[in-house]
Amino acid sequence: MNKQTYNNRLKNNMHVDELNHLTINGVSTVDIAKKYSTPVNVYDLTLIKDKISAFKDAFRTYESKTQVAYASKAFSSLALFEWLAKEDVSLDVVSGGELFLALKAGFDRERIHFHGNNKSLEELETAITEQIGCIVVDNFHEITMIEHLVNKYNVTIDVLLRVTPGVLAHTHEYISTGQADSKFGFDLASGQVDKAIREIQPIEGIKLIGLHSHIGSQIFEVEGYELVIEKLLKRARDWRDSYGFDLQVLNVGGGFGIRYTEEDTPLPLEDYTIAIMQSVRKHSKQNNLKLPEIWIEPGRSIVGEAGTTLYTIGSQKTIPDIRKYVSIDGGMADNIRPALYQAKYSGVLANKVHDTNEEKVSIAGKACESGDMLIWDITLPEPVPGDILAVFSTGAYGYAMASNYNRLTKPAVVFLENGNDFLAIKRETVEDHLKLENSIKNWK
Repeated sequence: MNKQTYNNRLKNNMHVDELNHLTINGVSTVDIAKKYSTPVNVYDLTLIKDKISAFKDAFRTYESKTQVAYASKAFSSLALFEWLAKEDVSLDVVSGGELFLALKAGFDRERIHFHGNNKSLEELETAITEQIGCIVVDNFHEITMIEHLVNKYNVTIDVLLRVTPGVLAHTHEYISTGQADSKFGFDLASGQVDKAIREIQPIEGIKLIGLHSHIGSQIFEVEGYELVIEKLLKRARDWRDSYGFDLQVLNVGGGFGIRYTEEDTPLPLEDYTIAIMQSVRKHSKQNNLKLPEIWIEPGRSIVGEAGTTLYTIGSQKTIPDIRKYVSIDGGMADNIRPALYQAKYSGVLANKVHDTNEEKVSIAGKACESGDMLIWDITLPEPVPGDILAVFSTGAYGYAMASNYNRLTKPAVVFLENGNDFLAIKRETVEDHLKLENSIKNWK
């Protein structure tokens, strides 16, 4: 494989230095692996900032307000929330834990949106007493709980209705959420949205300001968003006329695709945004509606490509005429996506990117599972124990979905910006696992 082919795998702000080592944002990944050990998740903050700017810049031509809300389920940390709070973005949280972290980070409460299909009474109580920006209501039980809480505390809360529009995005079945058969939201076709609007409108403490729809993830086309917008704005006209519902906010979710391997062909981020704006303008005019605010919720498309995971090569196994397995010191415990979604990744050997003694290998994780395979059939310079494997585009749903399977410890997280590194999350230790344990010797 020639030098250009390896260079094609590299992401923004990645280079190969004079030592043939991979650098990210001016920092040697080999030095990072030595300093923090492996596995270690590395985030390029400059690239994250660039992704946010791409969305915000594309929205500048829109005639009403807009919000870019980072979908924190992709990756969350105290340091990231503190950093994002200065970037003029909103925040989408989906649990009490994410909400607690956002509040701890000093995030502007008015810019926090709370999602989830089974919010507890305690979680909703925190959201309402902290007076966050809005709650995305997912079901009728939730309406009852919110009504109880706003009456209890004599407050008002803004809400959006999550609508399941019956639009199936072209994505993996496990991350497709817009079809009617989904655990999320009020079904459009069966009249559940109409019923929810009728229930909410008379409740004094609940202010229904808009609609939300999310059709899936890792989407490489704009037609699904256009179809959802057309359906919802047509119905919004009917709901205005029938129930007096004034649509102020249309949240079309996220799901914008990124490049994991050379097989992926995502659109430029501004293409999604421009198509959304054009469709909202068109169908607002056709249905005689005021131009609503547009909100989006990118997560993967903001942090996915900014993340790289560094592993150390260990044992190897060659099966003649079949394949060569090369094992690393991580795997499904820190990145479940290949086992869960059959997700594909690419990467390089960070300590010898352009070496020419190549071979095809398969990267195996260290968990005691035959399905713990990170990459099947990748061409690399011949790996030896101690080499550093850099796996690209691991910034979304890697650390966020990490587990302690086999009592493996979660990796450290390091931020990079302007040639500097910052330890955002310390490496977990086996002693950390004991903090919640209780010895049976204490049972009396």
